[in-house]
Amino acid sequence: MSKSERELIVELEAVLIGRRYSPVVIRNYCSYAREFLDYLIQRGVPVGDVAETEVAEYLCHAAGLFRKRRGRRPGKRWREVPQSGIHAMLRLAQDQWPPASKVTCAADALLFGICNEYETWLREERGLAQASTDAFLWEARYFLAWQFDRSGVEGLNGITVGDIDSYMDLRGSKLTRSSLKSTAERLRSLLRYLHRTARVAADLSPHIISPRLYAYEGVPSILERDQITAVLASTSMDMTAAGLRDHAILQLLATYGLRAGEVRNMRIEDIDWRTEVVRVCHSKTQAYTLFP
Repeated sequence: MSKSERELIVELEAVLIGRRYSPVVIRNYCSYAREFLDYLIQRGVPVGDVAETEVAEYLCHAAGLFRKRRGRRPGKRWREVPQSGIHAMLRLAQDQWPPASKVTCAADALLFGICNEYETWLREERGLAQASTDAFLWEARYFLAWQFDRSGVEGLNGITVGDIDSYMDLRGSKLTRSSLKSTAERLRSLLRYLHRTARVAADLSPHIISPRLYAYEGVPSILERDQITAVLASTSMDMTAAGLRDHAILQLLATYGLRAGEVRNMRIEDIDWRTEVVRVCHSKTQAYTLFP
């Protein structure tokens, strides 16, 4: 690894420390970024020329190494950690990541132009945080690309309520009610902006109906201490194999605050009976922690 590449890792570490990432996350992000740079050197690809295809190819390569080293496939969400670390490093190396898409047709030019102006409006006029701005922009790009694919650039001004219904049906087939409500809010914002900038003749935002969410309609996110005690007491009475298993799972969740995936991935070899220690592999960072 050359001096400039080592300096890039040092800069990445400094940025993550400045943003108060945990030491475990910083170590994992920098480790994967370093391995990705080594991968690029082997293939003669300058970090400044990296595109999304190189990142995707590396993640497949890293998944293969994971299987070879550990004898099993990585979990479904394993790639989130290396991908996040690599993306953070590439934002430092290239100033912008993902790289800006290239204009290939009139629809692309119009889509990029609208989204660039919309981003400025969201940030400066509405004062949204970056995470919210990113979510609103994603919905805008997805909707505009969908509309242009159906009717071309000339169809933007003629958007109808029927078009909106078709789009919401498409999005709603894969979303929970809560996510669908957020989608509706983001689409209303875009349609108001398009009408405000005279790109759409009528303001269609009032025609978007989102599901009503009620307080306490779902499973509560937390249990009170006395409720946890009652649940554990109830499950401790079931002496069947399934009952003992369920009680052990609930004890792990209640005592250590583990995630469901961390409990699901535990193996018998993670328990050291002699020293009375439990080893837990954290699903987000893939790091290990020992608990008494």
